[in-house]
Amino acid sequence: MNSAKSSLIFEKQDGKMLSCIRWFIALTVYCFNLNIIIIALISLVITGGIVNENKTGRIEAKEKISILNPVKIDIGDLTRQNELINQIEVMKSKYAKYKLNFPCEGIVHAKGSIEASGSRVRVNILEIDGKINPNITIRPETASKYLNSKVKIRTIANKNNSIAAVNGGYFKPQTGVPLGALKIDNELLTGPIYNRTGLGINDDNTFSMGKTDIKISLKNRKVNLSVDNINQPRMLSTYVLIYTDKWGKFAPNPPKYGVNIVVKNKKAISMHNSSVEIQKGSYIVSGPKKKIEKILGQKGLNIITKYPEHFKNSRHIISGGPYLVKNGEIHITVQEERLGAITGKNPRTLIGYTENNNLIIATVDGREKHSLGMSLYEAAKFMQSLGCIEAMNLDGGSSSVMYLNGAITNKPPIEGGIPISGALTIGINGENSSVAKAKARL
Repeated sequence: MNSAKSSLIFEKQDGKMLSCIRWFIALTVYCFNLNIIIIALISLVITGGIVNENKTGRIEAKEKISILNPVKIDIGDLTRQNELINQIEVMKSKYAKYKLNFPCEGIVHAKGSIEASGSRVRVNILEIDGKINPNITIRPETASKYLNSKVKIRTIANKNNSIAAVNGGYFKPQTGVPLGALKIDNELLTGPIYNRTGLGINDDNTFSMGKTDIKISLKNRKVNLSVDNINQPRMLSTYVLIYTDKWGKFAPNPPKYGVNIVVKNKKAISMHNSSVEIQKGSYIVSGPKKKIEKILGQKGLNIITKYPEHFKNSRHIISGGPYLVKNGEIHITVQEERLGAITGKNPRTLIGYTENNNLIIATVDGREKHSLGMSLYEAAKFMQSLGCIEAMNLDGGSSSVMYLNGAITNKPPIEGGIPISGALTIGINGENSSVAKAKARL
């Protein structure tokens, strides 16, 4: 009996023990699962924070980049994104005292006023970084297919779907013919005058600057004729000049004791004592008869141009003068370039480039009470302050005008600017008008 009771007691105790063990195991599993849930929740919160932080960063980046590229933003390209953001920050710091716009990737427009000799002058600045945007195109454009033409800058810019443009070099007021070297798409349209300063523009958006000491000759196996200029007004009766079909429909009368010789398909076919028509694909050699009659009847004649070293790789050349900054130092060549008439305070159009090859174009308003303009020395100091290691003066005065996004952004002496012979234009390569204009919105 006692043995039976003992056995029963032990069975009850074993049952309690088993129940305790089961309870303990269940509790352990429950706690383990709870820990997993807590860890999962913590991970979710942390991950959510990271996602939100990344999302916030992307939104901030998108907002910054959107002012540079209102058409399309590839936010997934982190390298591109960082380049654009960095450019914005650098330009904001450099032009902190100016009102800033970013017309498109790689271009900043700064507008404001600065002090020059104790008075304030209004300035507009374009800084162009072709490394940020290799699709930027910078090239001179003429008013029309003939050189003896003038139109307002808006017409030139609209014709080429340009985002921005400024007036080009000097020109003859009566006719519009550019005065000085002008090369577009590897074709020398006009030759140099007084060896003035020019800017070279290369295919890779790099630049060079120097004197436009360009040599021109007419050659075949038998003849080597030195040519004084191409498509320029005659300065001396002894000069030998070439007039191409870009000059106009007719070549000028030859000088006294001179003749005009027609060259077509590389052959000198006829000689004339008066003005003569310039047919498409032909050109006229004009000069003293004794100098040029030897080419009559000659075949295989070629116009040979030899460029100075600094322009050997230049697809385009636009000249002006004088030099303002050379190798980072002020270097004004007003006397040797025979530009004494443009000294004093005047409206200016200035151009140069920095050590890292950013192009800087500036206009200075003048000839009014609240903006007198700049002297050449003040202009040189100004371009130097913007970081230019090379800079020069373009045409100024009433011609000084800057076009941006469909409007004139400076205040020229004559509203809208006067008709000019050509402009330096900035656009986007390979894009149609609507896209280019969309990217140009402020």
